[in-house]
Amino acid sequence: MNKIVITGGAGFIGTNLALNLVKDNANHIIIFDNLSRAGAEKNLEFLLSKNYKNLQFFKGDVRDFKSLKEIVKDAKIVFHLAAQVAVTSSVEEPLKDFEINAMGTLYILEAIRKVSPDAIIVFASTNKVYGELKHLKLKETKTRYVFAEMKNGISEKENLDFHSPYGVSKGCADQYVRDYYRIYGLKTVVFRQSCIYGAHQHGNEDQGWVAHFIIRSLMGKSINIYGDGKQVRDLLEVRDLIRAYKTAIKKIELVKGEIFNIGGGKNNSFSLLELIEFLSKELNRKIDYNFYPWRPGDQKVFISDNRRIKKLLGWEPEISTEKGIKGLICWLRKFRIDEKGK
Repeated sequence: MNKIVITGGAGFIGTNLALNLVKDNANHIIIFDNLSRAGAEKNLEFLLSKNYKNLQFFKGDVRDFKSLKEIVKDAKIVFHLAAQVAVTSSVEEPLKDFEINAMGTLYILEAIRKVSPDAIIVFASTNKVYGELKHLKLKETKTRYVFAEMKNGISEKENLDFHSPYGVSKGCADQYVRDYYRIYGLKTVVFRQSCIYGAHQHGNEDQGWVAHFIIRSLMGKSINIYGDGKQVRDLLEVRDLIRAYKTAIKKIELVKGEIFNIGGGKNNSFSLLELIEFLSKELNRKIDYNFYPWRPGDQKVFISDNRRIKKLLGWEPEISTEKGIKGLICWLRKFRIDEKGK
């Protein structure tokens, strides 16, 4: 039996990952989550309602080193997804943000080093480790910003430039994960993820903006835009992300210690204004929106250059943004959790 631990396993990515892995009866899935994020309890309720015999839940916090050692003991694979995920929350509570993202990750690594040094560790990092990217030349069109020179997007060669407490804490964790491969030989892989979306995502203004925009639109409520709405993100459907995780595990001897940028790439990108226009047509309704000041460290454009992950893992996105967003609309219509749209 393969013991697999998913920290933050009741979150959006963790829920989809658990549903994928639990299908293999050779896997024993441990979900470790403190259920602090809105929607996590509903996701957990959904998972447990399936009565999978090879899935267990343990309520706990990544800041509890003793519990972590017990949970990861004899684990074959650890997916470290637990995090404080909002830039705004990190600005309001930087100490808490550091404790969860940086120290919590160090605790995970130390726990694995002590009791399961042969485990594979997959870490969910973020494109925010590259900072605001103000040095890159942009062009401005009616609906979006466009890189003037970086036609394939941001590669792993881009200098790190942490901006915002969230960017710093995740960047610190990102580097610790990599260094535990170099110093201690742990089998780590870091994914610097762009905008991930899909079923079981209960987005709000701080995080999960695609789901949040859809929820507000379905409810006939206005959307708040921070900035001018022309900022662009490449979108990656969560099932494509999970496929990358699993491919990396299969090829761990090739990619251990590696860091990958991962996102939908240049062919799966939307600006905020473009997504609102897409939803307006798809839902056949007018969507109101209001503008507010830019948030700290917000990138005007982030598109992931996926060429390196394609070269080493043979991976590239398969689910188009249009298909993926339509699927998320259907899921939210049927299973919408946050009826108030907050």
